[in-house]
Amino acid sequence: MNVFKTVLFLSLLTLLLIFVGDMIGGRQGMIIAFALALVMNFASYWFSDKIVLAMYRAKEVNRQEYPKLATIVSNLSTKAGLPLPRIYIIPTQAPNAFATGRDPSHAAVAVTSGIMDILSDDELEGVISHELSHVRNRDTLVMTLVATIAGAIYMLSNMARWAMILGGRDDDREGGNVFGILIIAILAPIVATLIQLAISRSREYMADESGAGISGRPLSLASALRKLHQYSKQVPMNANPTTAHLFIVNPLTGGGLLSLFSTHPPVERRIARLEEFAIRPK
Repeated sequence: MNVFKTVLFLSLLTLLLIFVGDMIGGRQGMIIAFALALVMNFASYWFSDKIVLAMYRAKEVNRQEYPKLATIVSNLSTKAGLPLPRIYIIPTQAPNAFATGRDPSHAAVAVTSGIMDILSDDELEGVISHELSHVRNRDTLVMTLVATIAGAIYMLSNMARWAMILGGRDDDREGGNVFGILIIAILAPIVATLIQLAISRSREYMADESGAGISGRPLSLASALRKLHQYSKQVPMNANPTTAHLFIVNPLTGGGLLSLFSTHPPVERRIARLEEFAIRPK
């Protein structure tokens, strides 16, 4: 179901790009915007691991420094059929974790020092298996593709707004409708953002389920999510919003309508799904 949702949302995002490109910039404008977004996101995809690890002052560690963590990562990587990723510690008491890297051969798993203090070994296994699932599911690649299409839509919308401001659009052109184009230029980035975030939430559900399959401990992951959600309110993380989607629980708080703009599904719903997974016939 989550794979279907990802494909559906990607299709909607692509159709939105085609529609907006035709309405705002024509075929040429759409191609230019897509090419620029592709270049920017390719660079981000290639170097994002180094950027985000440096952003959070993550330090690479070895087995001698953190033997328990190294053993858990090694065992679960073998179970998942993945190369052993590099392991990083983020120096903060805010409990969280993320995985990054452009492919399984260049992956890294980063956990905060705070998460090591509050989780049991079984719960830590659940968290690491979730992060390794992101690596195995190629979520970095998927989200880069999504960001490329969404970035092209943002650029086209910016082109349209500047055209309106500078009077660069001819009202008499066939299909020319200044008001309609302005509305599209305003609404398109919002719709693109909502679709982008919906895909991110869908990938989190997928990583929960496939991670539970790797570790064989869905209830341990559920327990870890419950703890992380509670502790993150008490010890908030100074996180950059552009990297919020990487973490196992959203480091940024918000409810109500703001949940539409959340990179993560509600923790309560994730826990309920894991509990259902635990009693599902194998």
